[in-house]
Amino acid sequence: MLDQTRRVVGYYTLAAYGVRVAELPPDIAKKLPKYPLIPATLLGRLAVRQAHQGQKLGRLLLMDALYRSWINSTQVASVGVVAEALDDAARRFFLQHEFIAVPEHARKLFIAMRTIGTLFR
Repeated sequence: MLDQTRRVVGYYTLAAYGVRVAELPPDIAKKLPKYPLIPATLLGRLAVRQAHQGQKLGRLLLMDALYRSWINSTQVASVGVVAEALDDAARRFFLQHEFIAVPEHARKLFIAMRTIGTLFR
C-alpha cells in the first residue's frame, strides 16, 4: 500500500506453510485429516508505517491477505492462515479478527479457511 508520495505505508507477505495438527486446538484438529503436517498459508508479515497507524490500514491489509488466501485455497490446499504476532498488541489485533491462539505457542495464531470463507461469501 502506497501513499500519495509513493512511499510504502503498509504491506504483508503470504507463503505456503505446514502446520502441525498437534499444535492446533483439539476442536479444530479433530476435523482435519490425521497427517502430522497439514498445508496452510503463513501470513509472514503484516505492518503499517507508524505515522499511518490508527487509520484501519492494518485491518484493510489483513482482509486483503485473508481474501487472497481464501481464493488461492481453491487451487493450492490450505486449511487456514497462521500468523505469528510480533508483540502483545499484534496478538490482540489478530484475536479481534477471529484468529485463535495456538496453545503451544504464545504468539502463534490460526484462523480456519472455513471461517475466512464466511467473511467473503
